[in-house]
Amino acid sequence: MSALLVDPFSLPFMARALIELCILGVLGGVVSAFVLLRKLAFAADTLTHTVFPGVVIGFVVAGEGGIFVGALIAGVLTAVALTVLTAARRVSSDAALAVLLTAMFSIGVVVVSRQTEYTSDLTTFLFGHVLTVSARQLVETAVVAAIVVLVLAIIGKELVFRSFDAEGARAAGYPVGVLDLILNVIVALVVVAAVQAVGTILVIALLVVPAATARLISDRLSLVVAIGCVVGVAGGYAGLVTSYGASVFGGVRLSSGATVVLALVVAYVLALAYAGVRRVVTR
Repeated sequence: MSALLVDPFSLPFMARALIELCILGVLGGVVSAFVLLRKLAFAADTLTHTVFPGVVIGFVVAGEGGIFVGALIAGVLTAVALTVLTAARRVSSDAALAVLLTAMFSIGVVVVSRQTEYTSDLTTFLFGHVLTVSARQLVETAVVAAIVVLVLAIIGKELVFRSFDAEGARAAGYPVGVLDLILNVIVALVVVAAVQAVGTILVIALLVVPAATARLISDRLSLVVAIGCVVGVAGGYAGLVTSYGASVFGGVRLSSGATVVLALVVAYVLALAYAGVRRVVTR
């Protein structure tokens, strides 16, 4: 049993992948609770696509070393644009998101089409390649996680208040627009941190599934955050073990990033079944 559950992580690349996914699991568990409260699943999905041109341009300009910076710039610009477009209330949030998604992603596609020699490499950043995570990427992810957790520790109560009662928060003197901008930037930072590990397409699972799973188990926000972190970390571990076991012992190649997402989805399905059984027993 240890040959499958423990031994794989004696390999340096597997150990780095596990550390990366543990950090992202905790980060996703915390931030997804706020995404769930604010009903920002579509916004999170938009951000996963709008960082793509930043990834592409950063890669073209500076190679792999420019991916993080390019994605960071694109993510922050998207967060600012989204906040500005929806603040005036003349543009609905879904319309603003649709415009940003199509515009930014199209820019990325155009740049890729002009740089055909990079196309095969850039597909990695659409679907992720967690097994090639470097020590530098681990440091970048850890720094982002520390910043996000620190910000949420400082203004977490204000963000919760705004999530439940925007007008009440505004009447109490809280800068609602600034709080919205901060949360949008936080979501963008999570996307940037996860883009090279699980890809721009699959990162949405980290921003939605952990809290959605936890919400089926508990109504308390503190427990939702704690359970979401556990689900995120457990999903990362289970996905890595499954993909490794299938490849080494079964001769079947499985994408590690996609397998992690499937593990998270399985956790959600199990929580859904648990919630259904609990509801029947309660009745």
